[in-house]
Amino acid sequence: MDLPSSVRQTSGRGGLPRFEITTPLAQAEVYLHGGHVTHFQPTGARPVLFTSRQSFYESGCPIRGGVPVIFPWFGAAKEPAHGTARLRSWEAETVRELADGRVELVLRLQSEAPESWVLRHRILVGRELTLALEIANTGSEPFRCEEALHTYFAISSIHDIEVRGLENTEYLTVIEDAPRKRQPALPIRFQGETDRVYVNAGGTYEIVDPGLARRIRIETAGSKSAVVWNPWIEKSKRLADFDDDEWPSMVCVETGNIAENALDIPAGATHRSQTVISLVSL
Repeated sequence: MDLPSSVRQTSGRGGLPRFEITTPLAQAEVYLHGGHVTHFQPTGARPVLFTSRQSFYESGCPIRGGVPVIFPWFGAAKEPAHGTARLRSWEAETVRELADGRVELVLRLQSEAPESWVLRHRILVGRELTLALEIANTGSEPFRCEEALHTYFAISSIHDIEVRGLENTEYLTVIEDAPRKRQPALPIRFQGETDRVYVNAGGTYEIVDPGLARRIRIETAGSKSAVVWNPWIEKSKRLADFDDDEWPSMVCVETGNIAENALDIPAGATHRSQTVISLVSL
């Protein structure tokens, strides 16, 4: 494949193939393992994504951080946890530079028998990071699945940030005193381990970070669920691919279709969800 001058294909950590993107607009890094964006940094700004120093970069293991692709199921009720897409090697279908200076990568993953689907991850790198998942049902029967972009964001301190845009929204949780709750008419603030699936959500969310004097804006289309996660102290110690002291500097705000928002895709149809990530100064 002929690559534009703004894109290099190299061996990344663990010898895994990756694309390195450098333009006047931004820098980014994309691994074929998992179809995984591990770095995004608009020019003149600090990195937007968090990736753990302890992450595994090896076959059969997910990368810890960046933007894991969760598909075709969410959670640990089935093995492997969060589906197979983040563990498999994807194919680069398109790599090109657009007239406006942005770079587009289209990564493709084909199902294995007995399932019949094609998953495409469309990645557009500019001042904003646009990520679109397209699920094509190539079979003769409806296909039910869950999907998410499990995005890890870099922050100044979990103690100081807040997440806006999910006020008055119901969420599911297994670590609080009731399995289903409703977010008050207030932003989300963090005082301990947090693991929530907000349902019937969608729209625009923001991570307000006074320490970095910025807001991370997350604009969604085609997704009705949002996951907010931080492992806090004890959970961090139990994660082999996550350093014990990293939890204050990250938060996950994921977009997708999970639980009661799972997708039912008719035979021959395609579902598209999109997330646009941008920075706004405070």
